[in-house]
Amino acid sequence: MDLTERTIEKKQIMDGKVIKVEKHIVTLPNGKETVREVVKHPGAVAILAVKDKKILFVEQFRKAMERCLIEIPAGKVESGEERVNTAKRELEEETGYTTQQLSLLNEFYVSPGFCDEYISLYYTDTLIASSILSPDEDEFVNHHWLTLDEALQWIDEGRIEDAKTIIAILNYQLKMRK
Repeated sequence: MDLTERTIEKKQIMDGKVIKVEKHIVTLPNGKETVREVVKHPGAVAILAVKDKKILFVEQFRKAMERCLIEIPAGKVESGEERVNTAKRELEEETGYTTQQLSLLNEFYVSPGFCDEYISLYYTDTLIASSILSPDEDEFVNHHWLTLDEALQWIDEGRIEDAKTIIAILNYQLKMRK
């Protein structure tokens, strides 16, 4: 069975600072019509940064959750920016570390039921302390260094709840098995 939903009409209903929201009228595989709301996102990167067998995490207040979350460094891809350069920029802005070596670990959709955000997950274990720690003006972060076992424990305890971070830890665990 062809599962494709064909768009009959689409209309932008919001144009925000980071995202756009569209309303799509689609024909389903069974011929019926329905409405889909789609969040358009420019894409993001996340960085699994390791030093001395410890993973670097950032703790940030997340307004949508109304509380702080523990995550790996990450950020939005700016228009025209190569993803690897976004990763280097975000790493330095959020952590005060730079790196010359980033390897792509994985790429994935965050919430494909309604959003097209696609994350490129990078890995580095060659961190260089920078004199610059310059989060965005509206960004405030704390840092945590955890071993893989500690990170897995925090996931198990519900202290790490962010999907990209959990995916990163899983990928790191698989990488360490090789």
